[in-house]
Amino acid sequence: MDASLQPIISLRNVGKSFKDGQVRALENISFDVRPGEFVSLVGPSGCGKTTLLRLINGLIPADEGEILVLGAAPVPGPDLAMVFQSARLMPWLSVAGNIEFVLRLKGLGASERPKRARALLGAVGLRDFADAFPHELSGGMQQRVGLARALAVEPKVLLMDEPFAALDAMTREVLRKELLQLWARRGMAVVFVTHDIDEAVLLSQRVVMLRPRPGRVDDIVDVEFPEPRWQNDPRTLPAFKQMREYLWGRIHDMVRDGAELEELAGAFGDLDRAS
Repeated sequence: MDASLQPIISLRNVGKSFKDGQVRALENISFDVRPGEFVSLVGPSGCGKTTLLRLINGLIPADEGEILVLGAAPVPGPDLAMVFQSARLMPWLSVAGNIEFVLRLKGLGASERPKRARALLGAVGLRDFADAFPHELSGGMQQRVGLARALAVEPKVLLMDEPFAALDAMTREVLRKELLQLWARRGMAVVFVTHDIDEAVLLSQRVVMLRPRPGRVDDIVDVEFPEPRWQNDPRTLPAFKQMREYLWGRIHDMVRDGAELEELAGAFGDLDRAS
């Protein structure tokens, strides 16, 4: 098979439990991510989106099944980069220093690191803030630095855990556009966790819908809109509305079913106590 057609991430019947097996977080998770593909993970709270991202990154082991990233078991390293909801910058280093730190770990020479750091900051619109410190930046600017730092290692896979959730609407809109442009230029695979259905449909080529308790794949939806989406905004298309309504409907059904199950469990608990 052509290597370009082989999945860059492959999950087969993956399961994960916590608290010595008492809490079942994920069960029978199977899907692939192709090279250069943008995939979003969505679903109600408690469906294991962040846990799944940590499994893909090799931060925690799976209890069952198989996960392959670049054809091998996942381990944190330069081919895998992760952006969190908070930027997690080192406050004692300047903006450029935060990026140069990663470049040093990558082995780039001392004379090249400042130039490379400023080029990356230019890519996210922060070249003029290279000498600033994290506390001097807004939340949105800090997230841009976090994104530039992740890109500094030139990853083949970029994992993003609700990176825009804490930002205001205008900043989110700007960063979504910048992310799409960076993704298109660099050709990396992106796995993006979000609670925002509109965001998932806007950014992704595929959306993986997870069910909660335990987390399972409910559906995988192909998203086919004209590219590039920062120029051809799909939110005005009838197909966009239909897709978001379908995904919201699935979540509504899951939440309703979950509430009914919890109500039944509570009722049986009351009966047990009464007896």
